[in-house]
Amino acid sequence: MNTEQLRAFVAAKWDDEIVPRLVDYIRIPNKSPMFDADWAAHGYMDQAVDLMAGWARQQPIAGMQVDVVRLPGRTPLIFIDIPGSNDDCVVLYGHLDKQPEMTGWADDLGPWKPVIKGDKLYGRGGADDGYAIFGSLAAILALQEQGIPHARCVVMIEACEESGSYDLPFYVDHLADRIGKPSLVVCLDSGCGNYDQLWLTTSLRGLTGGNLTVKVLEEGVHSGDASGVVASSFRILRQLLDRLEDETTGKVRAPELFVEIPAQRIEQAKRSAQVLGDAVFSKFPFVDGMRPMNDDLAELVLNRTWRPALSVTGIGGMPPLDSAGNVLRPFTAVKLSLRLPPTRDGASAGEFLKTLLERDPPYGCEVTFDLEKASTGWNAPQLSEWLEKSVADASVAFFGPEPAYMGEGGTIPFMGMLGEKFPGAQFLITGVLGPHSNAHGPNEFLHIPTGKRVTMCVAKVMADHFVASQAGLTMGVAASAAHTHHGDHGCC
Repeated sequence: MNTEQLRAFVAAKWDDEIVPRLVDYIRIPNKSPMFDADWAAHGYMDQAVDLMAGWARQQPIAGMQVDVVRLPGRTPLIFIDIPGSNDDCVVLYGHLDKQPEMTGWADDLGPWKPVIKGDKLYGRGGADDGYAIFGSLAAILALQEQGIPHARCVVMIEACEESGSYDLPFYVDHLADRIGKPSLVVCLDSGCGNYDQLWLTTSLRGLTGGNLTVKVLEEGVHSGDASGVVASSFRILRQLLDRLEDETTGKVRAPELFVEIPAQRIEQAKRSAQVLGDAVFSKFPFVDGMRPMNDDLAELVLNRTWRPALSVTGIGGMPPLDSAGNVLRPFTAVKLSLRLPPTRDGASAGEFLKTLLERDPPYGCEVTFDLEKASTGWNAPQLSEWLEKSVADASVAFFGPEPAYMGEGGTIPFMGMLGEKFPGAQFLITGVLGPHSNAHGPNEFLHIPTGKRVTMCVAKVMADHFVASQAGLTMGVAASAAHTHHGDHGCC
C-alpha cells in the first residue's frame, strides 16, 4: 500500500464529493421514527435514502449492487453488495436517521443548517453518522485505485438506529443469505476520545427507560388550601427516584443493575484516562465553578462506560414559569433514561425498574411507569492478533500516535445483536464523535480531518483483513435463522 497515495485519494474524495453531499444531507430533517411518528408521510427519510443511494450508484466500483430494501411497515435499509477477491465478507454499518432538533444552538447554527467553520461541519447527523456510507465506499475505492485486494463487502445503512434499531433484526434475517458469513464488522457510529489517534470502542452500555407518572389529584387545586394536606406529586416523585439513585452522589442504589467490570476494561480505562487527562471531563460545556463527579479520571471513564447511570430527559405536568399559578398540580411526569453496564440484560433491567418504581406507592397515590425502551449493551470480543496489529499500524500511518481503546457510554443496539448473530466476527467500532462534537445536542459537528483519517484507517484494516483471510486467520459464521430481541426501543 502506498499510504501517501491513499491519503491523497481519500482527502480529495472527501473534499470534492463527501463534504458537499453531507451538506445536502444535513438539510434534510429526517428524524428517527421515535421522534417523527409520521416519518413515512413526511418523506424526509426517503429523501435521505435517495441522496445516499444515488451517490453510491455513481461510484465506479465494479460489480457493486445498490438496493433500497423496504419491508412492510418498516423504515428502509440501504444494502450494498460489493464483490471481493475471495469469499470472505466484511460488513460495514451506519445509519441515516437523526436525533430531534434540541434547543441551544448558536445564533448562526441550526440542526438542519449546514455550516462549515474551519475543519468543522456543523449540523445534525453529519457525524452521527451520515458520513458512514461515504467513508465506507471511499475506503473501498481507495483500495481499488491501487489494485489492493479486499474481501467481499456488504454495506448496511439503516434508518432506525436512534430509535433502538428495532427494525434492523428483521432486515438481517430477511437478508441473511445475501449477507453471508462476515468475519469483520466495521461500525462507524461511535466516538473518539480525541482527534489525535484512532480510537476503538471496546464496549457500549445498554439502556432502559420510559415515562414515570405520579398522580395525586383528578384536577389541580389551590395550593394554599391543599398544601400540608395533599402530598405534592413532585415530592413523591423525588422519593421514588431516591429508590433508584442517591441524590447526593448520583450512584445508582440497586445492586441488581451492576455487573463485575472485567479486569482488562479497568486497565484500559486507566490507560485512556492517562492519554486524555482532564479532557475526560473538560470536553463538556460546564458552567463556571462546576466540577466533575469524581476527581479520579479513571473512575470517571468507568462511570460513563461500565456503571449504571440515570438521566431525567423530559418532564410533564409542569407549566412554564411565566404561567405557573399557586396551584397544587394533579400530577408530575418525567422521562427516565437509565444507562446500563454493557453485559447487563436490558429487558430484565427494564422490568426490574418498573417494579422498583411502582411498588408501594407513597400515600396510596397513582404511580405508573410506562417502559419505552430496553436494549442490551455490548462487550467486544478479544481482538485477533492480526487486527490488533492492523489497527496499530493504521493509527500510526494516518494519525501518528498509537491507537487507544475505550468503552463508550452510548448504546448501539445493532452491536449486541450482531455479536450474537455472528459469533466468529471481529469488530472494528470507531467514529468521529470527539470532544465538543455534541451528538444529539446543540451545535453538533463533524471534524472533517478525523473523518478523512478514519476512512484511511478503515481502508488499511480491510487490506490487512484480506491478507489474514488468505492465511486462514479469520472466521465467518452465518447469521442465525431467528432474530434476537434486545427490547423494542433504545437509542444511541
